[in-house]
Amino acid sequence: MKLARYINFEFFINISLVAIGLVFLFAFFDFLQEIGNINSGKYDLSKIIVFITLSMPGHLYEIIPLSCLIGAMFTVGQLSGNSELVVMRTSGMSIMKIASSLIFVSLFFSAMTFLVGNLITPISEKNAQQIKISSTDGSVSTDFKSGVWMKDGNNFVNIENVLPDASLRDIHIYEFDNDFALRSIVDAKKGKYQNGIWELEEIKQSFILEEGFDVRAISSGTWKSMIKPEMMNVLLISPDRMSVFDLNDFINYLKKNNQKTSRYEVSFWEKIIQPMMPIIMILFSVPFGFFQERSGGKYLKMFLGIIFGIIYQIMNSMIRHIGVLNDWEPILTAIAPSLFILGIAIYLIFYFERQ
Repeated sequence: MKLARYINFEFFINISLVAIGLVFLFAFFDFLQEIGNINSGKYDLSKIIVFITLSMPGHLYEIIPLSCLIGAMFTVGQLSGNSELVVMRTSGMSIMKIASSLIFVSLFFSAMTFLVGNLITPISEKNAQQIKISSTDGSVSTDFKSGVWMKDGNNFVNIENVLPDASLRDIHIYEFDNDFALRSIVDAKKGKYQNGIWELEEIKQSFILEEGFDVRAISSGTWKSMIKPEMMNVLLISPDRMSVFDLNDFINYLKKNNQKTSRYEVSFWEKIIQPMMPIIMILFSVPFGFFQERSGGKYLKMFLGIIFGIIYQIMNSMIRHIGVLNDWEPILTAIAPSLFILGIAIYLIFYFERQ
């Protein structure tokens, strides 16, 4: 038990140090990128620091698996260089036993990944983007000059501007009948979600009749819609930074409106798989302690960890983009790189176990 605590402690310290170092490295890159906007509106140095601080959980979520790989490779190199792995093996500990003794540190970083990715990052990332947008007197940008287009049952909705608080500006609702013939157009200057319904202001309704148009202007009204403020999160933060719960809701919304969901389904399954990656990466590192135990020290193994980590990230990104473009099964697209790494880890463990 003491030996297991010692091994877990060594892995925990080294992985934590790598994670902290990488987070601050990404924060520094963010600072260099944002410093050029310091004279834009109210976006001063204090706002940049707040923005970078709120962006840190997102970076942490992304680099925990890589940190586990690099930190674990460094640790097995350290244990191997000090002949501690040799002592463990000669005392009767199998490689499987050494790997299984790391369950505590693996589960810790696995739980951290889930909590940071699904509870902390979505909130912090949204707040970071809200601060940046409000400080630069902007609104949420979209891929279309005309704004956001969304399907709502038989209706199509065009929202020209989404403000950081998820309130809407310049809303156009095109209402169709069951035969998809245009029935009416509703234009509103402002929209805010309250008590489960959208409250619209400065409304102009244009009804299409056989004999022409019937145009009415009213000061305010309500709009019942499947569209909710949470769905605007996809405009503020990328799917990778959304929680698995928000992604699931957004996917269901897209399916109800017969829209393509592959990109978001891949992100959803990656969110499910990501908490398992620390376990896989730590398991993957263990056999490397038995490669030429007296040579190739901890720094070489840490370097190998960095190389393997980069290869994994490139492979994961390539498979993801190819899978989305070719409509591969989302769960297979998301899980394939992880299964590949896990397969190598299991093979190497059994290979050295037989030596």
